[in-house]
Amino acid sequence: MIRVHFSDEEIKALMYERYHHPHPRVQRKMEALLLKSQNLPHKQICQITGISANTLRHYLQAYIEDGIDKLKEINFYRQQSKLVEHKNTIEDYFREHPPATIKEAIAKIEELTGIKRSPTQTRKFLKSIGMRLLKVGIVPSKADTDKQEAFKKKELEPRLEEAKSGKRILFFVDAAHFVLSPYIGFIWCFARMFIKSPSGRNRFNVLGALNAITHELIMITNDKYINAYSFCELLWDISRKYSNINIPITLVLDNARYQKCKIVFYFAKLLDIELLYLPAYSPNLNIIERLWKFVKKKCLYSKYYSDFTVFKKSISECLSKTHTEHKDELSSLLTLNFQTFKKEQIVNL
Repeated sequence: MIRVHFSDEEIKALMYERYHHPHPRVQRKMEALLLKSQNLPHKQICQITGISANTLRHYLQAYIEDGIDKLKEINFYRQQSKLVEHKNTIEDYFREHPPATIKEAIAKIEELTGIKRSPTQTRKFLKSIGMRLLKVGIVPSKADTDKQEAFKKKELEPRLEEAKSGKRILFFVDAAHFVLSPYIGFIWCFARMFIKSPSGRNRFNVLGALNAITHELIMITNDKYINAYSFCELLWDISRKYSNINIPITLVLDNARYQKCKIVFYFAKLLDIELLYLPAYSPNLNIIERLWKFVKKKCLYSKYYSDFTVFKKSISECLSKTHTEHKDELSSLLTLNFQTFKKEQIVNL
């Protein structure tokens, strides 16, 4: 039997590491040595800790040579998958051609390497090289990612910095068209639920300007359609609200035709309001788009409105509380972080 002397300080260290070391294997080593310090026979120590006599002798020898620090080393052998040898080949291929299913990944890996693995093993390997199962996002097919990035850095971000410091008032502008029809959503239930489908196709139009900093919303609404005159009305409301503040006002907006006509240009110049047009097909750079999604989730999904008046009232009330009752919920949604797309992320599956 190997004889080992333990000082009081070493016993205290073993007792501490037995419970506080983050790795369970090291905890087991500390427990084995702690039992040894209490003069328990090797057979009993092995029974308590679940290790073999040879393993216990290995622990003791390591402790004698280098102390507790040696026992904290984690050098156990783990067999590597044969796929590791082909990691670069598989990774390069899947970066260009991401598989839609594990079955597809299994077939392609076998084709590339001659090695076939089970779904569980394949899934584990894909995770080991950094792949994850993620829902595919949508980007407009005509969007120019380079123009978006240039616009964000050269035009949008400098104005946002001025808005944050109180040197500019910045609004994000867009129109939403809410149709009185079923908005299907997810709910927790014991059996599948159904909502009634309202008759008619009445539409409630909202032209909104969302303050980038305060999240206050200025809006024009109607039941017919949004046009250049609606937009001029919005410009007038914004100008009137900030008539006593002598700092620049900027509206970030898309390229809808009614927002790019002569009367709009004339009226904006008259009111000294800058119109900053987004690159074509860039809803990802307009934070008010997130507000429309919030409204649908808050008061439309899985809800039935039999009366168009009630439908409009529900939407209007929700929008009127963007900077009051809903401010906390919207604070994390309406951040000034914008999703951009790298060309390598856009693929044809």
